[in-house]
Amino acid sequence: LCLVSAMNRVQLLGRVGQDPIMRQVEGKNPVTIFSLATNEMWRTGESEVGQGGEIWHPTLLLLCNLGDVSQKTTWHRISVFRPGLRDVTYQYVRKGSRIYVEGKIDYGEYTDKNNVRRQATTIIA
Repeated sequence: LCLVSAMNRVQLLGRVGQDPIMRQVEGKNPVTIFSLATNEMWRTGESEVGQGGEIWHPTLLLLCNLGDVSQKTTWHRISVFRPGLRDVTYQYVRKGSRIYVEGKIDYGEYTDKNNVRRQATTIIA
């Protein structure tokens, strides 16, 4: 029996927005960073998504009922710290690649170059 008091886990499937970059802050391990776009599609009109008539395909979503199709793209910042995965990501992942990312959500704050406090959400893969 395993008791879990909390869970922070995210799974994303999308397209890479720019070639990954590797950064290293003095005294810290390097990190590979890239953006990932995920798309949500839904039908507006007479019936709701998920009720009869939709055809799901691994690489394409066709909505065959009446109504207009709407889409929303969400951009995610991905950071890869684990040495093996970090290096493979930097070497082989490219803009436009369709990839699956699994990790945890990290909320942080930083001060930008204009000395304004900002919040950032990152997926730690």
